[in-house]
Amino acid sequence: MTAPNELTIAEARDALRRGEMTSVELTEACLNAIEAAGALNAFVHKTPEIALDRARAADIRLQQGDAPAMCGIPVGIKDLFCTEGMPSQAASRILSGFRPEYESTVSAQLRDAGAVMLGKLNMDEFAMGSSNETACYGPVVNPWRRCNDDTALTPGGSSGGSASAVAANLCLGATGTDTGGSIRQPAAFTGTVGIKPTYGRCSRWGIIAFASSLDQAGPMTRTVQDAAIMLQAMCGHDAKDSTSADLPVPDFEAALTGDIRGKRIGLPREYRMDGMPDEIEKLWADGAQMLRDAGAEVVDISLPHTKYALPAYYVIAPAEASSNLARYDGVRYGHRAKLSQGDGITEMYEKTRAEGFGPEVQRRVMIGTYVLSAGFYDAYYNRARKVRALIKRDFDQVFGDGIDAILTPATPSAAFGLGEMADADPVQMYLNDVFTVTVNLAGLPGIALPTGLDRQGLPLGLQLIGQPWGEADLLNVAHVLERAAGFVAKPARWW
Repeated sequence: MTAPNELTIAEARDALRRGEMTSVELTEACLNAIEAAGALNAFVHKTPEIALDRARAADIRLQQGDAPAMCGIPVGIKDLFCTEGMPSQAASRILSGFRPEYESTVSAQLRDAGAVMLGKLNMDEFAMGSSNETACYGPVVNPWRRCNDDTALTPGGSSGGSASAVAANLCLGATGTDTGGSIRQPAAFTGTVGIKPTYGRCSRWGIIAFASSLDQAGPMTRTVQDAAIMLQAMCGHDAKDSTSADLPVPDFEAALTGDIRGKRIGLPREYRMDGMPDEIEKLWADGAQMLRDAGAEVVDISLPHTKYALPAYYVIAPAEASSNLARYDGVRYGHRAKLSQGDGITEMYEKTRAEGFGPEVQRRVMIGTYVLSAGFYDAYYNRARKVRALIKRDFDQVFGDGIDAILTPATPSAAFGLGEMADADPVQMYLNDVFTVTVNLAGLPGIALPTGLDRQGLPLGLQLIGQPWGEADLLNVAHVLERAAGFVAKPARWW
């Protein structure tokens, strides 16, 4: 018999409505799983009392027969989302002790829909990283293992805690954020589903900022249907966020018709990178054939400015980060360094930021400050913004020519070992985002889903990119691909 915490959101929702279990029972199963999974280091601030209180309230709503789809469903919240009265550190020492007096819009919408918050999830510091090794809490461990190998693997980043928790059945869904692939890359590394909606679809209010023109919240779940259900609860216009789109939110679950006959799916030739592993090539080809078999037309397309996306991203994102992180100075909240006699405010800033920010955050702040400086603003930042506009134009032209969705690999490899890139050039780590950053630069929706295993038994994922505000159609194509791939593998329990 399937344990309650191993159910999908859709299965649990239906079981709750049939009275086969209560939200309290479901929540207790998840809390027990969290306690037994300390080796994964996924949950860093546990909230069992709040979880059980919300579960009891959800059971009352369910009994009254007027409960939203997420009512009673236990979820994890990435540490980047501010949660009222609870630690919200963005995995950084500089925010140690910070307990906001307000709730992020996305977590508030989930709360109001009856979802049960189990606690806060580990992540890369300020969402800067692709391996969840930059957190002040220590790295998250992927529940997957290579065949006959006990090497601890990365779950990806920055939403590594969310991905690991969902893959290990610690929660039924989790919030993530995606600035350059931080939902989709961890999803691919852990055999889960992660969708980054169109920029502006989910409110950014109350989410600790990394790069404001790129950040977007989204759900991480075990199935595409679950992603549709959870995304529905997270979306909507928010007057507190000036970038939030005042558009109606479709019924994403109802859009999962399974019919994609006549849809045109593009395969961008620029994503065929030199040195791409044969396994990734085959995965991509097999995915394209699955969509053909479902009645879609698969065509080659060109996105000519793709090769400039990674360098443009690593100019724009650090520039925005250096501006956003300037507020962390030890004056108003969070960590403040101990000062020596005679130290002034400048020394307080310097010591606090040196102690509070980790090496990767310091690196990106320095890069961002450099590219925004008077002598280099035009040479770097303005040029990167122009490249970004060209990348967006590439997608606009392709979609204008009748392409409904674009199929690409999600990552250039399966999950790698923790520490394996510790001595590598930072650029090698940044290359994990090579297939995902274009989606953020263009503000488009993208989804990653598992479609196969590599020769070492690790999950591999494909990415689908949709038209602006086209999450409903994108989810439907992903649903078809998910059914055709038939991915049912689970990590063998070792923790």
